[in-house]
Amino acid sequence: MIIVTGATGQLGRQVVERLLARVPADQVGVSVRDPHKARNLAERGIRVRQGSFTDPVGLAHAFEGATQVLIVSVDAMGDECVERHRTAIEAAVTAGARRILYTSQMGAGAGSHFQACRDHAATEDQLRACGVPFTSLRNGFYASSAMHFLGDAARSGRLALPADGPVAWTAHADLAEAAAVILTDEGRFEGPTPPLTAGRTLDFDDLAAMAADLTGSAITRHTLNDPDFRDQLVHQGVPAPTADQLLGIFAASRAGEFSTVDPTLATLLGREPVAVEAVLREHLSQG
Repeated sequence: MIIVTGATGQLGRQVVERLLARVPADQVGVSVRDPHKARNLAERGIRVRQGSFTDPVGLAHAFEGATQVLIVSVDAMGDECVERHRTAIEAAVTAGARRILYTSQMGAGAGSHFQACRDHAATEDQLRACGVPFTSLRNGFYASSAMHFLGDAARSGRLALPADGPVAWTAHADLAEAAAVILTDEGRFEGPTPPLTAGRTLDFDDLAAMAADLTGSAITRHTLNDPDFRDQLVHQGVPAPTADQLLGIFAASRAGEFSTVDPTLATLLGREPVAVEAVLREHLSQG
């Protein structure tokens, strides 16, 4: 049985949907914090069990009978994040899974400017030491994050962010499909994959110009210094540690940590990945 964690989240939910196009529902299980939110999956024949990365006993039950476990990384950073991943890895080992998959990120490394990439590297070290074959999905930077930073720039005509660098922004849907392909072709990758990225890189100057073309409205890109941006976030209610972590994205992009473009994702999909223009168009239609 293939177990997917975080199956009610943005990525995990899409992975499950794409798995169902490839394997029978009774070969898929999900581990979720709130089973009530996964009732629609249970109604389709998927095994739904409660599991939390802070509850080893519960995870052991959620992972029971697993042949593969896909650990979708938690939405947190720092020591807490790495410890939660450790709990999930240990539970997968205890359950007898013959392969563990993990949603990492391009740029993962102990020396990254971005805390999340350092956390991914620490988790990959845990996977190497766990004694079970693993695949670390080095996902491209989520295009949805770019949309978050763009915010209402199309309406206000102003995009104020720190200096940045080129990023291979990649759609959740493509990364979910790639995960499903890899899960159903067990052993295709050993250890970290190549970067799973879209076909081009864009910085926020490019994205602002693209948004302006799509809307027909002028958007002025203002470059803030890092301290001013941090102060702006804190003033908006963002906790100071989180503001520091968000700044790390811009520092990492300036250092070129997210600038790699690789053909592996296109090969897995059998087509070109979704262009960021499509993601931006959808974002603007929802605004």
